Amino acid sequence: MTVGVLALQGDVREHVHALEAVGATARPVKRLADLSGLDGIVLPGGESTTMGRLLGIFDLLDPLRALLGDGLPAYGTCAGMILLAAEVVDGRPGQELLGGLDITVRRNAFGSQVESFESDLDVEGVGDVHGVFIRAPWVERAGPSVQVLARVGEHPVAVRQGHLMATSFHPELTGDTRMHELFVRRLVATEGGRP
Repeated sequence: MTVGVLALQGDVREHVHALEAVGATARPVKRLADLSGLDGIVLPGGESTTMGRLLGIFDLLDPLRALLGDGLPAYGTCAGMILLAAEVVDGRPGQELLGGLDITVRRNAFGSQVESFESDLDVEGVGDVHGVFIRAPWVERAGPSVQVLARVGEHPVAVRQGHLMATSFHPELTGDTRMHELFVRRLVATEGGRP
């Protein structure tokens, strides 16, 4: 299976290593041609408004929206969760989103950079996971078809809907590849990959 990693910003190398560790062939995605032949894609953390602008500048926004709409499996972490959301609370005017997940997220919900933290989570289908939260969003609203996989307090921080999955935290920073394995084995393999 070939899984792309959006390579405009964020922990691209770490996601590539995690995907390769679970048996996928990972490909950085920087231009339109890099989307060809993907079975899935990871949208890493970074700054969501900047990533949205860069998707437009590199002519990836509409093609990636179309692929996701056609069923391309995607896993978004932190800013990637924001990009996959239907709506953002406290977003910037005109902020570009890819959409697909029936969720509303709040940007920087846990606070600023200095309030970043780590927490142990019970992730459905995975077990105990150590989560690294860096200026992380949380889910304020999850639609009826969204499965909540993990929470911090009352706030969902890991969700899945069909072929899309997202986490507020950064599993690529811990060396634990089980979230990537969940994505590759359950979404990419079972959802059929290429739309």
